[in-house]
Amino acid sequence: MVKTQVQIPDHLFKQAKQLAEESEMSFAHVVRLGLELVLKARPLGRKSAEGWQVPKGKAMGLPLIPENQWTEAAHED
Repeated sequence: MVKTQVQIPDHLFKQAKQLAEESEMSFAHVVRLGLELVLKARPLGRKSAEGWQVPKGKAMGLPLIPENQWTEAAHED
C-alpha cells in the first residue's frame, strides 16, 4: 500500500470525517472508497472526445400518431 499526502478543502474533510465516524470506518477507508467510485465512473483508458460526431439518423418511417398527440401519448400508463 502507498502512503501519500493530499490537500482536501475543509468542508470535504469535515464531511468525510463525519461519514467515517458514523459508519465506524477509518477516514482512509472513506477516501479509498471514494477513489474506487470515481474510477468506476471514469475508467482509465478512455479515448478523447475530440473528433467525435453525432451518428447519422436512420429513417424510421412515418409517426404512428400525429405530433400534437405525442405529449399525451408519452404520459399514458
